[in-house]
Amino acid sequence: MVNHNKDGGSNVSTATATHLSASAPTFVPACHFDVTSGSGGRCARSSYCCCCGGDPGPGEWSLSESRGGTRREWGTSSMEREGGKNAAVVAVVTEPRFTQRYREYLEKQKLLDRQHRVAKMPDGTVALPVLGEALREQHLRELRNCVAPGSTCIVTQLLHPVPSKKAQSCSPAQRLCLEVSRWVEGRGVTWSAELEADLPRSWQRHGNLLLLSEDCFQAKQWKNLEPELWETVASALGVRRVAKRGRVSPDGTRTPAVTLLLGDHGWVEHVDNGIRYKFDVTQCMFSFGNITEKLRVASLPCAREVLVDLYAGIGYFTLPFLVHAGAAFVHACEWNPHAVVALRTNLEINGVADRCQIHFGDNRKLKLSNIADRVNLGLIPSSEEGWPIACQVLKQDAGGILHIHQNVESFPGKNLQPLGSSEMEKEHRPYPQQIITNQGTNGATGDSRRKTLPAATKPEWQRWAESAETRIATLLRQVHGKPWKTQILHIQPVKSYAPHVDHIVLDLECRPCPLVG
Repeated sequence: MVNHNKDGGSNVSTATATHLSASAPTFVPACHFDVTSGSGGRCARSSYCCCCGGDPGPGEWSLSESRGGTRREWGTSSMEREGGKNAAVVAVVTEPRFTQRYREYLEKQKLLDRQHRVAKMPDGTVALPVLGEALREQHLRELRNCVAPGSTCIVTQLLHPVPSKKAQSCSPAQRLCLEVSRWVEGRGVTWSAELEADLPRSWQRHGNLLLLSEDCFQAKQWKNLEPELWETVASALGVRRVAKRGRVSPDGTRTPAVTLLLGDHGWVEHVDNGIRYKFDVTQCMFSFGNITEKLRVASLPCAREVLVDLYAGIGYFTLPFLVHAGAAFVHACEWNPHAVVALRTNLEINGVADRCQIHFGDNRKLKLSNIADRVNLGLIPSSEEGWPIACQVLKQDAGGILHIHQNVESFPGKNLQPLGSSEMEKEHRPYPQQIITNQGTNGATGDSRRKTLPAATKPEWQRWAESAETRIATLLRQVHGKPWKTQILHIQPVKSYAPHVDHIVLDLECRPCPLVG
């Protein structure tokens, strides 16, 4: 543990320094390198150090040749500590009476790390965090010989750097900008307004994995800074893995175009309403904007019901129906093999695998019929290709309820309900939880006797719902060979999907007409 104490009114914390040995699996006690003592880069503690043998290891200064002569560079200044915490930082150590002179020089040379506090070492010396990538032996010689003659000038690594007050007050986006810009400049690249504008302003976080949107880090300059760039991004935001998403592939399986930039796998876990979802972000979709609909289906009275989920994915709606709504059994259809792997896992970890059967493949070829009390059609932009099979699986004698998802276009100037967002796919901001109720029936002839919908309803939603109801009534008669009556129960807004495009759900009750005579 690190004790944070103020010393003499200055912003100084007590810390422990360390270096990383090539053979040691964990961090070891402090090992300082006096790079100005003429020891040739060997440990200043002794001619033979018990932790490193006196020679520079992977976490120490190493010698490299350049046109300007020999220089020593710190090898692991951006290394992230175990557990995803702040990375260890390089620091210059000297006596307290020289601290102010050192600070002024480091600030003038743009070497002072303002993101971390000056640290008081156990032996009474003071460690000033610096930007290790930019620090050169020339700077250290000037500190000892010119800035503060006679001072001790030792380079070390702070294992537990303490964020400065300025860093603590920064937003994550500001912190990312600050740390990336300093790292970029340390690599000899000029920081520009173009690069700053290309940084992300929002992202998704799944545990220790950061998922960036496609509209960031697009400038050509970033390519030359990979892969170390992603380590800097991860360190700035306190994660260990970084991925970047693209457009969802129009391949029918809605495979996300996600590239893993840092880390060895894309598996993450997310918890919604007490339900655990595990999935690979590089292979499976997950929309935070659907949370209102997942909460809604979780509250539906599904006890003793058999449900068919035609587009199950990783279990977005299958699991709420089983875990919270109390469905007796769910038939889950999915043709993305990666989603099926995640679905099996999620059924197991949520303890409902015995109440679900997975049907892998094209649901249009599903052999089930006359089995369902309820059917979920959770595919956007449209689930219309699944409507015939949805009618097929409904119980012939009792019928049931269809939950039909659809993206519906609305027109500017006619919207009576403001959109939740005006930017394409920007976290798909969900609508407030609301249910729009309509009493009415539709027979096989398509006759309609409806009450006026609440004023908040968009007319485009209503027109689409009526059209879908008529189409479903026709399909039911074709599939079952007898007339059915349909009734719009709810129109549920889920989220704004794009400018003037709303993701909604139609709850449609479907019942066979009683035989006459």
